[in-house]
Amino acid sequence: MKLTLDIWRQKGASDAGRFETYTVEANEHMSFLEMLDVLNQELIGSGKEPVAFDSDCREGICGMCGFVVNGVPHGPVDNTTICQTHMRHFHDGERLRLEPWRAAAFPVLKDLVVDRSAFDRIIQAGGFISVRTGSAVDSNAMLVEKNKSDRAMTNAACIGCGACVASCPNAAAALFTGAKIAHLGLLPQGQPERTDRALNMVAQMGKEGFGHCTTIGECEANCPAHIKLEAIAQMNGDFLRAVFAKREESAGGGAG
Repeated sequence: MKLTLDIWRQKGASDAGRFETYTVEANEHMSFLEMLDVLNQELIGSGKEPVAFDSDCREGICGMCGFVVNGVPHGPVDNTTICQTHMRHFHDGERLRLEPWRAAAFPVLKDLVVDRSAFDRIIQAGGFISVRTGSAVDSNAMLVEKNKSDRAMTNAACIGCGACVASCPNAAAALFTGAKIAHLGLLPQGQPERTDRALNMVAQMGKEGFGHCTTIGECEANCPAHIKLEAIAQMNGDFLRAVFAKREESAGGGAG
């Protein structure tokens, strides 16, 4: 199959970018990134600069890959990373437009690669959990409700790829931050720091320049880990409880 690719090329964050057009031969068994590998081999062979894109595991579990294909983060296959999207989902002669995540908090490093270290700083703002280290405790020493454990595991599945931000018209990181707050907030081990975690991570999200969530739902629709909007509701609930708890502490301290 022969494809025409309009690919965003940009040397660095401070440089002006542009679309460049390429043609490439692929077969239906290739993954999308393997198709780009073929293109890059051709570009290198002809003395041209290869297209820069992120990837690592190429199994849909690390969150490294990700760019927009024809206006859709990770491409047209629902809840699937671009590295796990195969060429059988496209047609011979099709024209594809490839561009990086578009968000002020995700500056372009080169071509399709963006800097997602803002996500790392949000996680770091959450800090650690207070648990005893040493010998392992019995598996049934701390009981967790099945509903809560299932929801915690669902939120913990977030791979931090950034598709939620790229999907959102506001470039909000609420689904990502909500998942990181919720998966610990639902478990007993996450309770001691639950208040500070919600306050600090939400504050850091704002510092990074992400937009505000208006619950449009595009983030959930494009999330390859199937994170649900209820993670945002959990985050908002934890944040509000934390705000009121801090106010009560301040009022109590002032009265004393």
